[in-house]
Amino acid sequence: MVLDERRSIVVIEDEEAIASAVAARLRSEGYDVHVASDGHAGVELCSEAVPDLVVLDLMLPGIDGLEVCRRIQSERRVPVLMLTARDGETDLLVGLAVGADDYMTKPFSPRELVARVQAILRRVDSAVNDANGSNGDLRSIDDVEIDMVRRRVRRAGEVVHLTPTEFDLLACLAARPGAVLTREQLLREVWGYRDGSGARTVDSHVRAIRRKLGTDIIRTVHAVGYAVSDGDDG
Repeated sequence: MVLDERRSIVVIEDEEAIASAVAARLRSEGYDVHVASDGHAGVELCSEAVPDLVVLDLMLPGIDGLEVCRRIQSERRVPVLMLTARDGETDLLVGLAVGADDYMTKPFSPRELVARVQAILRRVDSAVNDANGSNGDLRSIDDVEIDMVRRRVRRAGEVVHLTPTEFDLLACLAARPGAVLTREQLLREVWGYRDGSGARTVDSHVRAIRRKLGTDIIRTVHAVGYAVSDGDDG
C-alpha cells in the first residue's frame, strides 16, 4: 500500500529490535516514521514531529507509557496504539483511560500492527468527514446524549471525554438501539478487523466506557455480545 499523502507516525519503543522492525514495516507501507527509545525523548519527538499517530510501548525507561500518553494528549489529541508485554485488565483499562485508542500485546505480527494502524487512521478520517458533513444527528441513551457531528458525549448535561475508539463503539451501538451486536460485528464495524481476533479489545473498551458513563449504559448479553437500551427496557 502506498499512501497518496504521507502520514507521520512516531514509534516510542525502548527495545531496539522491535522499534526497528515496526519502523521498517510502517515505512514499507508508505508512512513517514520517527523513533524514540525512551519516554522523555518520545514526548519531545511528538511535540516536534506533530504525528498523525503514535505507537507507544507501555514499559519505557524514564517515564512510562501511561505518563507519556497523558503528556502528549495534553498538548493535542493524537491517536495512540499502545504496545504492552502484559495483558492484565487493569493495565489495559488504565491505558484506555489516559487516551490510548487501542492496544496490542507482545508478541504481535507486523501484519496485525499495520491493520490496526490503518483502522485507527480510517476512524480519524471518518471523524473529520462527519464533522465536515451535514448529515450528523443527536442520539440519546437514557440521560446520555451523543452528538454525532461534533463527536461529543454528555451525561446529565455534563461533557464526558471519550477516546475516538470509545466514541465510535458507543455510536455503533447507539445507531441500533435494542439490537445485540456480537463482538465480531463490533470488531468489523468499529475496528475494521476481518479475522474475528481481538474480542478482549471490545471488552476492555466497553469497560472503559462504563467507567466514564456508568455501568448501565451498555448491556452485556451473555455469550452473544452487547446492546444499548431502545427506550423500552429499563
